[in-house]
Amino acid sequence: MSTTRSYSPGDRGPEPSGASGASGEGAPATGEPAGSAALPVPPEQGGAAPSAPPGGRQVRRLDLDGASGVVPLARDFTRQALYAWGWLPATTADQRAAAEDVLLVVSELVTNACLHAEGPDELWVTCDRKVIRLEVSDRGTGQPAPRTPHRAGRPGGHGMFIVQRLCLDWGVVRTPGVAGKTVWAELGAPA
Repeated sequence: MSTTRSYSPGDRGPEPSGASGASGEGAPATGEPAGSAALPVPPEQGGAAPSAPPGGRQVRRLDLDGASGVVPLARDFTRQALYAWGWLPATTADQRAAAEDVLLVVSELVTNACLHAEGPDELWVTCDRKVIRLEVSDRGTGQPAPRTPHRAGRPGGHGMFIVQRLCLDWGVVRTPGVAGKTVWAELGAPA
């Protein structure tokens, strides 16, 4: 369940400067912040050239370890990816709502890592024709879960409930013998 607004607050196009990393001269051609990299998947693994996001799988990574202002940084990074992949600028209300949902879920996952897991380490954003996958890794030991029963009128505790409501699926991946976890969520592409 997403919200549709007549005007998309904060999503007015690629940022010319600031946390998004696009700063005129010397800015990365992809519009990605420093410390990140577009990681195309090799063709033998189903990937395509970076100029082919509609038909191939595109992957972007942002290093958040030790960074400040990680929530807006993650949103700006994700917004830049949405522009590169054609989700933005949105031409319909459904497309705008889908992009807003992606940015909201990124905010919730990164915020949860800040509040409950010593901060996020990395953000991975992966896109194919039908699904966008968000992954936030951290060093925390906790297990995220929607608060039950959910009480809409109570402040706080809504993050994973929002993720559960907006996403096709979500989960947690842990690697045996390695501290921390990766929380992932998948959202459908706009129609």
